[in-house]
Amino acid sequence: MSDLRLRLVSAVILGPLVLLITFWGGLAFAILVLVAALLFLWEWMSITGTRDALLPAALSFLTLPALAVLQVIGLPEIALIVLVAGSVSVFLCAGGGQTGRWGAEGVLFSGLALFSLLAIRSGSDGLLFAFFLMSVVWATDIFAYFTGRALGGPKLWARISPKKTWSGALGGLFFATVFGTAVAALANAQGLLGWAGVAMVLSVISQAGDLFESAIKRRFDVKDSGQLIPGHGGIMDRIDGLVAAAIFAVLIGVLLGGPLSDPVAGLGLG
Repeated sequence: MSDLRLRLVSAVILGPLVLLITFWGGLAFAILVLVAALLFLWEWMSITGTRDALLPAALSFLTLPALAVLQVIGLPEIALIVLVAGSVSVFLCAGGGQTGRWGAEGVLFSGLALFSLLAIRSGSDGLLFAFFLMSVVWATDIFAYFTGRALGGPKLWARISPKKTWSGALGGLFFATVFGTAVAALANAQGLLGWAGVAMVLSVISQAGDLFESAIKRRFDVKDSGQLIPGHGGIMDRIDGLVAAAIFAVLIGVLLGGPLSDPVAGLGLG
């Protein structure tokens, strides 16, 4: 119960603040996402033991601000080139091997998260899709937690995340679809069945992102990515699903046609 109280207090304080800054958009949103991406990268490097290599670490933390600036001024293609170059540079400066690989992957993953969230908010329907994405991911996380605790049952992937259950995963999927579709309906969006389908896909991807982070923590024998947020652990523990869903949404929107790409069309990737 004490853990649940901490979770609720943190959510009540941070949730409205994040929503307000997302609504505001512009430079405020860019700064928020950049700070979150840098904290994400810091925790990744702490978990994987790559933070102590000074030159690769410095290159890592210079890459993300450069990417953000280039994207904000309207040069997303160059921003992606800088991200790839930064990742390769970190790998080479770390001498390759496991340290270089984990360091480069951290830069690439956090950089793609930063790029994707900025792209989504800056699109023609940026505010709608940003709120849609957050509602899907937050509903997945919240209702998977409560449904899993209430119903229990078979484990989703016991070796990686012993507490997650299939009942929780399905509960999160159901409520994410309901909340995501409700956000689209309140915005008078067309094709609500399409939005419901996108919500279902992004909910699954969000849960996959959560499992991916759990697998990394299991690999390095770490319980939480950090202690930044009371009751929630680190920033990675809170935004792993959002990061995965945002990256997937932009990837699908850029590469594929059809109904799935409609809500993420026009993300400012000229």
